[in-house]
Amino acid sequence: MRPAALTTRRWILDLTAAALLLAVPVAGFWPTYSGPGYLVAAIGGLVLGLAVAALGAWRRFGVLTLAGITVLVYFLFGGALALSHTTILGVIPTLQTWGMLALGVVTSWKELLTTVAPVPAGEGFLIVPFLLTLVASVLTASMALRARRAAWALLPAGGFLAVQIALGTAQPAVPVVEGVVFAVVATGWLAMRQSWTPQQAAIPLGDDGDPTAQGSVRRLALGAGVVAVAVAVGVVTSGLAAPASPRYVLRDVVIPPFDIREFPSPLQSFRAYVRDDAETPLFTATGLPEDARVRIAAMDAYSGTVYNVSDEGAGASSAFTPVRSEMSPDAQGESARVRIEIGDYDAVWMPGVGAVESVAFDGERAEELRRTAHYNPSTQTGVVTSGLREGDAYDLEVVVPSFPSDDALADVAFAPVKMPTQRAVPQEFAELASDATADAETPIERVRALQTMLSEGGFFSHGLEGEPLSRAGHGSERISTLLGSEQMVGDDEQYAVAMALLARQIGIPARVVMGFHPDEDAPLTGDTFTATGENLHAWVEVAFDGVGWVPFDPTPPEDQVPSDQTTKPRADPKPQVLQPPPPQQAPVDMPPTIPDEREADEDEEGPAGLILLIAAIVGISLMVLALLASPFLIIGAIKATRRRRRREAERAADRISGGWDELVDRAVDYGTPVPAGATRTEDAAVVRSAFDEPAVATLAHRADAEVWGPSDPSAEDIDEFWRQVDEIVGTMGARSSLWRRIRARLSVRSLLAGTRFARSARKGAPAS
Repeated sequence: MRPAALTTRRWILDLTAAALLLAVPVAGFWPTYSGPGYLVAAIGGLVLGLAVAALGAWRRFGVLTLAGITVLVYFLFGGALALSHTTILGVIPTLQTWGMLALGVVTSWKELLTTVAPVPAGEGFLIVPFLLTLVASVLTASMALRARRAAWALLPAGGFLAVQIALGTAQPAVPVVEGVVFAVVATGWLAMRQSWTPQQAAIPLGDDGDPTAQGSVRRLALGAGVVAVAVAVGVVTSGLAAPASPRYVLRDVVIPPFDIREFPSPLQSFRAYVRDDAETPLFTATGLPEDARVRIAAMDAYSGTVYNVSDEGAGASSAFTPVRSEMSPDAQGESARVRIEIGDYDAVWMPGVGAVESVAFDGERAEELRRTAHYNPSTQTGVVTSGLREGDAYDLEVVVPSFPSDDALADVAFAPVKMPTQRAVPQEFAELASDATADAETPIERVRALQTMLSEGGFFSHGLEGEPLSRAGHGSERISTLLGSEQMVGDDEQYAVAMALLARQIGIPARVVMGFHPDEDAPLTGDTFTATGENLHAWVEVAFDGVGWVPFDPTPPEDQVPSDQTTKPRADPKPQVLQPPPPQQAPVDMPPTIPDEREADEDEEGPAGLILLIAAIVGISLMVLALLASPFLIIGAIKATRRRRRREAERAADRISGGWDELVDRAVDYGTPVPAGATRTEDAAVVRSAFDEPAVATLAHRADAEVWGPSDPSAEDIDEFWRQVDEIVGTMGARSSLWRRIRARLSVRSLLAGTRFARSARKGAPAS
């Protein structure tokens, strides 16, 4: 084949192999992004990188020139591929584009890791795949086209794969397929490159058969073996790197599990807000839709003392995750944009409206608030662990649901949702709930019966100065007193907890929600709602199958007050006996939510968990490196086996001949042009000239004498011969550079070209 045609074919092979190798980590990003939109940036960076590498190889650009072109390409095309929303017509970069690209080189990694996957294919998150594929493709293709050993190209490709794994998710895409594809492409490419390398060979006149055909068969067999072993290693390594349990990645360290139990129940501060902040502007909500409510927290676990968020089950009310875009993709209802501006409100619970799709903080603390904000789609509530304070503000993209009428719910059953165990609930609550719902025939009628019993049978009072006596709190003693009195007197805190506890006793999935909404006697004016202690409320939500959580207000109207100023217990109150906890229920799937990824056992957290994480990352990295190094390990194993067979040959003469062949093969691996079929004296002349080692000629004469002598060489003679072989080989290495020694170790020249020992063995005679 003509040299020009051979070069063109090799370029096509190298660029194709580089593209396939880099396609593996590009595909690995799939679980990290919400949809295939990231492929535009990743594939664009891949194509541009290959083009830059090809241009550099064609024009023989130096490292600095190639790096400058790569930086120029990054800024010219980064806007169109990664930040199209900042460009003109989606293509022409602006000053904002260049600023974000420059800053993204440093900050985009943190942005990606501190956002819960899958992240949106936008908002600056595409800088990471674009930058990684661009740099990796330039390095991989440049080394493949220009390095003396094409195998060096596997280093940047493997590095890209390792970085992608570290930046990815705990659940990989198709790990086994990725490992196999990478191993097959790498080994197949290197085998083809080696087979296309011109071999300097002299064909011996006495050799049988077609040596070219024999060499091709040997190369094909060797290449097939290497590929087979590499595939096996790839499957095993990929299986180990992606076991049944989720793997540990960097985002598990950067985004530690959020524990809502660090904060007290907001319901405990209900009466304090009512008493101390009745007219205090806590925050404002602009753009609040009609009849919408501002939610603070949803609580579903009762301890006998306090109603709080729970950490039981996949649908737990404590399943908070860091805020991101598209947090409520399945929400249905009226879309709205609501702006919250914080006044005297000082708490970690983030006021929200409906199902929040996205949140954008502004102000001096915007970045701090974003990093510490968490959201729970199942309860539609948020938390800012750094705390909200006066001057903070944020915009919410929300979906406000519309709730069906009682007629629409007539034939709807309760949702089969697992609720946390209620503790220390008085036993008589179950009888009270059963009596109140005795005449109800449908699920919605049972809920309305409980609501009516409380809202129409009770009286309202905050217990403030000038109001009827009403103690704060919602412990089991306080709720028992409420339900056991001749006149039930309380406010939202007591009535909401009472209804939720009664409902749970007869199998109704209910929870308590605390928040703000305009009162009927003080409706919303304009489009701005001002939250104060006066319009703070608590209500109950019940889960209906296929509908979701529907709100109910069991609190009596504020003008429904008792005739006297005291409350008396019933004449014959029933004893308060604590009810044993009900049997454990089997987990049932809830409507779409994000599961709580925290470990239930706190003992696994802390230093032990960090050590386990580090060990897992190191182990996975070592397995990836083992996969990348598997072809070279195979080559080393084959050479070691070949040496051992020569050293332990059955005939003494073959051991001497094998020692000489070992020396020649090592010289061939160092790049010495030893012609095939030459005599030992001719071989010695070539090796001596290459390494300036006169002892080679002496050893060649000794080999001829030992092989063709009248008697077989003794064991001592064989040991001494091999010692001299090793000494000369050591001299070859000492007179070569480090990189040349490494290339010799990894070279397959001697394996692919065969040896005279092998030919002599087929003919049944020692090598001449």
